[in-house]
Amino acid sequence: MNDYLKFPDISPIMFSFGPISLHWYGFMYLLSFLFALWFANHNALKANYNLTKNEIENILYIGFIGVIIGGRIGYVLFYNLSTFLNDKLYLFKIWNGGMSFHGGLIGVICAILYYSSNKNKNFFMISDFIAPLIPFGICMGRIGNFINGELWGRVALNIQWAFLFPNSRNQDIQLALQDYSLIPILNKYNVLPRHPSQLYEMFLEGIILLFILFFFIRKPRPTGSTSGLFLFSYGFFRFIVEFFREPDIQLGLFNGISMGQILSIPMIVIGIAIIIWSYKQNHIYK
Repeated sequence: MNDYLKFPDISPIMFSFGPISLHWYGFMYLLSFLFALWFANHNALKANYNLTKNEIENILYIGFIGVIIGGRIGYVLFYNLSTFLNDKLYLFKIWNGGMSFHGGLIGVICAILYYSSNKNKNFFMISDFIAPLIPFGICMGRIGNFINGELWGRVALNIQWAFLFPNSRNQDIQLALQDYSLIPILNKYNVLPRHPSQLYEMFLEGIILLFILFFFIRKPRPTGSTSGLFLFSYGFFRFIVEFFREPDIQLGLFNGISMGQILSIPMIVIGIAIIIWSYKQNHIYK
């Protein structure tokens, strides 16, 4: 029988000062915002975005708010609608956890629409400016998920890099009761070995996507193409990773695919459509 990787015993709290605690996940959000602020100012100097430093900061602030509000609303509507229907205050119980990337993306899009319409800016010019900032945040967020021991992958018995996530035990017991062949493994390790899907997402949706966009924006490109490439690439990577990620227990699979895959399909289609449209428009960034 394989030996699996033991999940590192890392406290989700970085440090506490009296009643105030800084969590790793919150720290990842802070790092993401600081990186976005630095890279946005750096990128604005190298491309013809016609944005002032004050405008850049306003875009990032409103985008960050869009991420938080959209991420929470998206999680409730996409993944826990039944809970919300029984408890309307559940939407505001952020301390219970629950954020959706797809909801956060919709929130950012709404924020960009609001800003561009009020400031008479081109929507795709703003979205092209924002898109390369997102993968670093995704990378940090997935590291935070891994440290918290949440959003683990599906059971993996035959890979050496499978992790034993302590928090998965309740779900593992349910799986073992459905498949008795898993009981000896559960008895030996206390939990079932699983794909570290958080790290897969960190690598594909974070690091790889960051490099794809970074190299893409170094050359002249039509307006909207960066946004389209981001939508397509993230949707494609997320669709693939979902085959290794454990479906949400309250939802399961829909005809063999997960909610994450269902939400990623429109991203892929819309991303391709925007790329084709942008190159036909041929408004080139220098």
